Amino acid sequence: MAKGNINVSVENIFPLIKKFLYSDHEIFLRELISNATDATLKLKHLTSIGESKSEYGEPKIEIKIDKEGKKLHIIDQGIGMSAEEVEKYINQIAFSGAEEFLDKYKDTGKDAGIIGHFGLGFYSSFMVSDKVEIITKSHTDAPAAHWVCDGSPEFTLEKADKKERGTEIILHISEEEQEFLEEARIRELLTKYNKFMPIPIKFGTKEINDPDFTPKTTKDKDGKETTEPHKQITVDNIINNPNPAWTKQPADLKDQDYSSFYRELYPMQFEEPLFHIHLNVDYPFNLTGILYFPKMTNDLNIQKDKIQLYQNQVFVTDNVEGIVPEFLTMLRGVIDSPDIPLNVSRSYLQADGNVKKISSYITRKVADKLKSLFNNNREDFEKKWDDIKIVIEYGMLSEEKFFEKADAFALYPTVDGKFYTFEELTNAIKAKQTDKDDKMVILYASNKDEQHAYIQAAKDKNYEVLLLDSPIVSHLMQKLETSKENISFARVDADHIDNLIKKDDTTISKLSEDEKTKLNELLKEVVPSDKFMVQLEAMDSNASPFIITQPEFMRRMKEMQQTGGGGMFGMGNMPEMYNLVVNTNHDLVNEILNTKTRKKQERLINQSLDLARLSQGLLKGEELTNFIKRSYDMIK
Repeated sequence: MAKGNINVSVENIFPLIKKFLYSDHEIFLRELISNATDATLKLKHLTSIGESKSEYGEPKIEIKIDKEGKKLHIIDQGIGMSAEEVEKYINQIAFSGAEEFLDKYKDTGKDAGIIGHFGLGFYSSFMVSDKVEIITKSHTDAPAAHWVCDGSPEFTLEKADKKERGTEIILHISEEEQEFLEEARIRELLTKYNKFMPIPIKFGTKEINDPDFTPKTTKDKDGKETTEPHKQITVDNIINNPNPAWTKQPADLKDQDYSSFYRELYPMQFEEPLFHIHLNVDYPFNLTGILYFPKMTNDLNIQKDKIQLYQNQVFVTDNVEGIVPEFLTMLRGVIDSPDIPLNVSRSYLQADGNVKKISSYITRKVADKLKSLFNNNREDFEKKWDDIKIVIEYGMLSEEKFFEKADAFALYPTVDGKFYTFEELTNAIKAKQTDKDDKMVILYASNKDEQHAYIQAAKDKNYEVLLLDSPIVSHLMQKLETSKENISFARVDADHIDNLIKKDDTTISKLSEDEKTKLNELLKEVVPSDKFMVQLEAMDSNASPFIITQPEFMRRMKEMQQTGGGGMFGMGNMPEMYNLVVNTNHDLVNEILNTKTRKKQERLINQSLDLARLSQGLLKGEELTNFIKRSYDMIK
């Protein structure tokens, strides 16, 4: 039996491992299963190139709990180690052996699926163990070896009588980590980290119906049929899917395969995704994966099921910010790349050069897929627009390259259910909606019902009105106004329609200057000044006498502040202010001015103001009750 000290550059590495190497102790199982996977894939590679006398067979990795003995076993049927290799790879902990293996077989080994980035992975086992044993038998003729270490730099290494090829790691679980002897906890970790590992993982057994057994059906004397019960057999409980959809070629998968995989990823999601994007690139980095567009809501904060990041089928994290562009973190699916370092530090990940390239690639790939969906079936794309627009609008705001590409597929729906691209929109409205300053005004509504009267006023002039109702649309309009030439957005209720798109011809007021002054003073005495700014306008005599508007700039700044940004003006805390536009050419306004009694003037002004407020949905509670009662009295 050999004894010795592990070759470490500090007095005792184990307290450092327990404290600093990983932020979460549960990672140990991922690391050990990943090492077992590496050992199995190495054997597969060596047998495939004739470098190993051992038969590959159908190896699996087994996890066993010995609750009474307070032990956890991780057993593989991989390449195994000789005593010399244990000395090299375990006692000299400078490297995991995967890098050296890949270097030795660099011409053929790069595609072997070997993980190669685990480094100190084996030593994470000391985070949960008082003692660790390794019993291992190499695929060569070398005798088996038994290594034991109690968490100090000292170890023992002696021969073992293990006959089967492979490695068994036995963890003597420490008192404070007893949760890792619970079957439910281990199953949870295996499902979380190892659900798609490329080697089958056995965790216990299960009973299933014997596929070779056909139950017999018999009849009694009354002709009643009885079928004997199915014969049950015990089989290994394999908890993972070694060949998940993203590891296959898109040409080998049907739509049904993508749907099935989505349900495998998110068992609690009962709604089908709208469409998927299969990622598959091997230069200048390796990346595979499948992203799904789920049905979106306008609530940007709802995100239960996230994109999962894997490295060679090993789960790393579902916190993919900084790896996936921010606007795409609302999607679901899987990204797998051996070029993303398996490191728990988020800042390290985000500073990595490959990660930046991957983020750009994913942005481009998503934009290309959206363009292709739009070109191939525009009608279907338009139907899905409401469910995907929030992602596209967010991408246009946050990623400049995506913004440029989005001109090909971003849609601008109208209140009548038509859809335009930006180019189509400008071609449709340029002739009619360009004002006297040669600026094209894009009219929009955020609520068809609440803004119906204003929409109708725009339609009466044959103007097109968009329906833009997402929570970030104010930000997007600001972006478009600064990126496109000579355009501005105006909500239909931001002013009277003639003021929103000012033409050269001006309507002459029927009232003299003195009459306008008198009317203005009267209105200011009756209309509450803390809520309304009175504005006299000469408009068409058929237009409404009183119109309530909310200035575009003020309202938009408030909206932008509520969804982040635009807050420098402190407008989110300002009271709601509206303009009261009074049509000086309407007969009712003329009647208000010429009514003899002040009481009747006030009644006409209040009734007209309440009607205008009603059309904007601003009349509520007690004021609405009083308005209804007053209206009935007037009818009587």
